[in-house]
Amino acid sequence: MTIHIEKETELNFDFNEEILIKEVIEAALDYEECPYETEINVVLTNNEEIKEINKEYREIDAPTDVLSFPMVEFGEPSDFDHVEEEQEDCFHPDSGELMLGDIIVSVDKVISQAKEFGHSEKRELGFLIAHSMLHLCGYDHMEEEEREIMEERQRAILDRIHLSR
Repeated sequence: MTIHIEKETELNFDFNEEILIKEVIEAALDYEECPYETEINVVLTNNEEIKEINKEYREIDAPTDVLSFPMVEFGEPSDFDHVEEEQEDCFHPDSGELMLGDIIVSVDKVISQAKEFGHSEKRELGFLIAHSMLHLCGYDHMEEEEREIMEERQRAILDRIHLSR
């Protein structure tokens, strides 16, 4: 598994965010039973930068907490059965790893939302990474039923690494 983490902000946490990010990604992939070695890119940025990305890609002129850019198109969430046959361009030509996609997190939002929700910054960052990983695996939350499914899966992933509320 390859996880590229790029930090574009001066803000720091009182924990090792790289270890946490890798732990959450591994827990999510295990929970979703991904059969492939994967490549995932994570960018830690600030509100100003994520606002620009949000405006460009979603036409929303406001900062958000996390953005997910999946590379794989799933018929059903986490249905990896036909990925190799139907989407061979999603595999890195040198490593053979499945390029799941990119995660962009606003560290400003991690800090403010942790305060707002009354839990640690570690828990908030872990939650956002788990949430984004589910998007990279084909989940969405546009409908109430989808939202409930995602919430349950997020909770289960965080429970696996003892990062619940």
